[in-house]
Amino acid sequence: MGMHVGTADDEDEVVSAINTTPLVDVMLVLLIIFLITIPVVTHTVPVDLPKERSQVRITKPENINLSVAANGKVYWNEREIPDQETLVNELKQVAVLDPQPEVQIRGDGGAPYEYVGKVVLAGQRAGILKLGFITEPPPRQ
Repeated sequence: MGMHVGTADDEDEVVSAINTTPLVDVMLVLLIIFLITIPVVTHTVPVDLPKERSQVRITKPENINLSVAANGKVYWNEREIPDQETLVNELKQVAVLDPQPEVQIRGDGGAPYEYVGKVVLAGQRAGILKLGFITEPPPRQ
């Protein structure tokens, strides 16, 4: 290791040499740390990760499909429901079954939210616990 001792005459002289000894020391320490930690990282616990599956939802016979058309008409499976009170009364009859079936609502994309909201309110008034919405999945690219 060299050391430059200046005299009073060359005080203003600029030292342009870079001492690389500390840099080499730091690099060696980092190399040793990486060599020690790499084997620890490669030893992991083997885990069986879940696979992605896209399954078509099959409508169970006990599910109730309520369709809301763009004009506000409500259909129970394919039968038209004349008014809101009839819908509430029919949902009340289904709500007492054990296990309670799931009510799935298909709302027309062009229907105002008010029509779908009335069907949700009817399900709430009847005591339906499982209420779902059926939507069309986005196109795959």
